[in-house]
Amino acid sequence: MLLKRLTEASGVSGNEKEVRDLIMSSLEGYVDEIKTDRIGNLIVHKKGSNPSGKRLMIAAHMDEVGLLVKDIDSSGLLKFMPVGGIDKRVLVSKAVTIGEKKLPGVIGAKPIHLQKRDEWSKVLDIDDLYIDIGATSKEEAERQVSIGDYVAFDTPYSEMGNGTIKAKSLDDRVGCSILIDILKSDIDADIYGAFTVMEEVGLVGAGPAAYQIKPHMAIVLEGTLCYEIDELDSHQMPTMLGKGPAISLIDRTTVYDRSLREQVVKIAQENKIPYQFRKTSMGGNDSGRIHISGTGCATTGISVPTRYIHSPLSLISKSDYDNTYRLVEAIIREFEKGAI
Repeated sequence: MLLKRLTEASGVSGNEKEVRDLIMSSLEGYVDEIKTDRIGNLIVHKKGSNPSGKRLMIAAHMDEVGLLVKDIDSSGLLKFMPVGGIDKRVLVSKAVTIGEKKLPGVIGAKPIHLQKRDEWSKVLDIDDLYIDIGATSKEEAERQVSIGDYVAFDTPYSEMGNGTIKAKSLDDRVGCSILIDILKSDIDADIYGAFTVMEEVGLVGAGPAAYQIKPHMAIVLEGTLCYEIDELDSHQMPTMLGKGPAISLIDRTTVYDRSLREQVVKIAQENKIPYQFRKTSMGGNDSGRIHISGTGCATTGISVPTRYIHSPLSLISKSDYDNTYRLVEAIIREFEKGAI
C-alpha cells in the first residue's frame, strides 16, 4: 500500500530524498513533466484540459518532524535537537532510526527509580534525554553515527479499530498519498503537483515551488490537528475523526479566500461529501507562502484530521482519507470545466 510505504520512509525536514525518490517512482508514466528544483521540491505537471488557461497547483509537503544528532558523549550516547515542533513529553522510550543506514536506537532518560521526588512532576528537558544505540564508548558510536545525522521515529504502519490507520508522519504523507492518487487518476485536467520540502521548519519549500508554477489557484493538502474529548465544547474541537475532510478558515499564516471556500463547500454539498471546518487558527501550512507568491493566488486548505500530530505516531480515519480524495477530485472537475 502506497500510504504504508510513504509513512515508513524517513523524511525529516531537510532530508526528504527517500520520500522524494518513492514519489518519483510512483508517478513514473503518469505525468508529463517531473523535476526537482535546487531546494529539493518535487514539481510535476500533468497536462490536460484547461479551458480557462489558469494554472492549478496542488501542494503537499514531504517532510516530517524528527531529530538531529548534535553530540556523542563519552559513553556512546547520542545527544540531539528537535527538527520541527515536537512535544518533548512524548519522547522518552520511543524507538528511532538514525542516518541513511537506519541504525536502530531508543530515546532514554534517567529511570524514575533514580529520580528525586521533585523531578517526578517536571517534564524532562531535551537536554535530559539521549539516544541509546547500544554503544559502550564514544569511539564505538562514532563508527556508526555522525554529528548531523537525521533521526526519524520508528513506527510501523498498521490498521486498528473500525477503519483507523496508525503510522508516523501522516502529517503530511497523507497529503502526498492523496496527491499521487489524483495525479494517477483519469481526470483530464491540467494539474501542477508540488511535493514540497521543509514545511515543518518554516514553510521553506512552498515559496520557491509557487514562484516556478505561478498558480492562479492552489489546493493545499494536509494532515491537520484533531482533538475531540468529552470535556471540550464542540467549538473547541479543531477537527473530529471520521467527520470528513477539514476545510480551513484561518490559520497562523493565511486567511483563506472566502469566495473559494464557499465554492468548495458547495461542491462538497452537491456531491454529498461529508466535510467539516478546521475550527482553530493555530498552526499553519504551505498556503502561507503560496498565496503571497508572485502577484498572489487564491488558496484553499483541505486536510485529513489527524490525532496526535507531531508525535512518534498519529491516527487517521480511512473514510476521511477517501472523502478528502473525493472532494479534491470534485473540485478539480469543476476547475476542468472552467467553473472555478
